[in-house]
Amino acid sequence: MKFGMSSSKFMNKCITLAKQGLGNTYPNPLVGSVVVYDGEVIGTGWHQKSGDAHAEVHSISSVSNKSLLADSTLYVNLEPCSHHGKTPPCTDFIIQSGIRHVVVGMQDPFVKVNGRGIQKLRNAGVHVDVGIEFAACRELNKRFVTTIEKKRPYIILKWAKTADGFLAPKTKTTNEPVWISNILSRTLAHKWRAEEQSILIGKQTALDDNPALTTRLHKGPSPIRILIDPKEEVSRKAKLFNPDQKVVVFTANENRTEDHVEYVTIDFSENGLDQILSTLSQKGIQSVMIEGGSITLQHFIDSGLWDEARVITGQEKFGDGITAPNKISFSSKPKVTNLEGDVLKQWFNHLSN
Repeated sequence: MKFGMSSSKFMNKCITLAKQGLGNTYPNPLVGSVVVYDGEVIGTGWHQKSGDAHAEVHSISSVSNKSLLADSTLYVNLEPCSHHGKTPPCTDFIIQSGIRHVVVGMQDPFVKVNGRGIQKLRNAGVHVDVGIEFAACRELNKRFVTTIEKKRPYIILKWAKTADGFLAPKTKTTNEPVWISNILSRTLAHKWRAEEQSILIGKQTALDDNPALTTRLHKGPSPIRILIDPKEEVSRKAKLFNPDQKVVVFTANENRTEDHVEYVTIDFSENGLDQILSTLSQKGIQSVMIEGGSITLQHFIDSGLWDEARVITGQEKFGDGITAPNKISFSSKPKVTNLEGDVLKQWFNHLSN
């Protein structure tokens, strides 16, 4: 089906609205919606937080003159839900509003929806168009889609390296990070943390740097902290165990929960990464940022388990140290951004493997 320029404009408005919920809607997808009457937007809304009203409810409710709804078109980037979850079905609210035309960016792949919402609307006499700005709508919900299609979270590899290719100096006098990047880069990294549902490090990074893994430099929720620690060598006094957020530790010891810390047993003699990712997916975790260290990052690279790579190169030089991951091949050119002297390169590998 062909769509006009105005339809693309309104769907892109939905996408822009939906992005405001990034980091706050998990495990729900990102959804934005607009109500259009006679070529003008008369209502807007987006899903702001899991458990709260969905985008369609917000946009329809924001219309001041409800008598216009029957002759209006509702735009939404993802198929309206048709099942009872924490909130009633959006399809019921749309039908009851009197709206007779709905434009949907993409069908919802979630098994409880997956075309049922579209069909329910059509059965009620609502005209439904599907597929406007499909690629952009799919990209918006790459985390949600990856979890459903690949049965694992969306994986972002992230590291900072010196101008001469090192993650850290060979020796340190304290178990604290040695900053490679500037404050702008570090603030951006904290913004990324706020956007993802979880963050993962290996035990050596926890021992060497004692990171807090918070979003202290940027407003937003701190991610769930994931630690790979087979022998449980990291002290519970480490900063990452701060009770402000849940912690999941993958261990060779027994399953158990202690306060906000869940210990999950996996067999490290088998494919540990597959077990970790499967467990995270089962827990409803849609995205994970891998922040180190070098060995952990290389394991994900060697297994081909990544969707994005974000590499910041600072201006410092160590001369010697722990080498940054270098055994990785990229099939495309990176997106390059200058960060006041630091250089960010981003590669994309998602929704393909």
